[in-house]
Amino acid sequence: MSRDSIRGAHQRSNNELIVLVQPLVVDLETVRTFLAVADTGQFQEAAVELHLTQQAVSKRIAKLEHGLGATLFTRTARGAHLTLDGRAFLPHAREVLRAVDRATASVRPGERALRVDVLHLRIAPAQALRAFYRAAPGIDLDVVTLPGATVTTAAGALLAGEIDATFRAVPGPLPPGVTAVPALHDPLQLLAGPGHPLAAAPALRPAELAGHRIWIPGISPGSEWAAFYQELTADFALSIDRIGPNFGTEALMDAIAESAELATLIGAGDRYAWPAGHDLRRIPLRTPTPVYPHSLLYRSDNRHPSLTALRRYLGEARTPAPDDAWTPGGWPG
Repeated sequence: MSRDSIRGAHQRSNNELIVLVQPLVVDLETVRTFLAVADTGQFQEAAVELHLTQQAVSKRIAKLEHGLGATLFTRTARGAHLTLDGRAFLPHAREVLRAVDRATASVRPGERALRVDVLHLRIAPAQALRAFYRAAPGIDLDVVTLPGATVTTAAGALLAGEIDATFRAVPGPLPPGVTAVPALHDPLQLLAGPGHPLAAAPALRPAELAGHRIWIPGISPGSEWAAFYQELTADFALSIDRIGPNFGTEALMDAIAESAELATLIGAGDRYAWPAGHDLRRIPLRTPTPVYPHSLLYRSDNRHPSLTALRRYLGEARTPAPDDAWTPGGWPG
């Protein structure tokens, strides 16, 4: 162990020697200067490229060589040439700067993907994002689904910078720093199998669902969609339950197709897939039309240009709510 690497030592009572080594601190601009000299082969050319004096370049290289304890260049009248140590250092120096550039780009507005959360990849907001991407295919978009998130946890993710935006219903006040704008109305439909007594109806009033079992497994207590269905059942005397495990949408479609009693509610903009043999029926609800109000939530100080483009697109594509729309009292529509 050389003296240059040792900055201090202490002797314990049991004669164990503790050596404190100060790590080498390499300045990024010094590394950038090293690469400029290596690429141009001239201190003067590197100085022009970096908008420095030749003396400043020489000082940076000398500082780097002193810190590394190695000679990186041999200087001749014809230029600067990498030594064996310089060649060994070169690929690592390039990787350091590439990593710094990637890290900088990852947080620079417009140079990273717009990260948007949706509750499910089959529901209306995800379809709206697909339409947005088709309209602006050059936009870098990252669509995610936060696990088990409610509007409260999604707002927390916005404030923490984990996501740029999220689609949520907003049943109450949001924390400071989070903005919500109405994004789309999604009218509800009854989804029933061919054996269900309401399967042949061209449309239904919500009150006509009273007495029929509407099964929506997976409703999370305390979530905004649980609050939505709670008010829906109260206003129209419906029977909505979440009894039984949630095995996913495919299992739900299978159960509805085979049952003469079960039905479920989905949004008109949702795009679920099921085998043709299921013969499931989507039946609009009207007079009034229950509408699930999706808002776009984002951090108020977020200046990502793609977020601005998404807000503009949603505003232009948004259609008016039906004249007979029903939403829970006090919810923004």
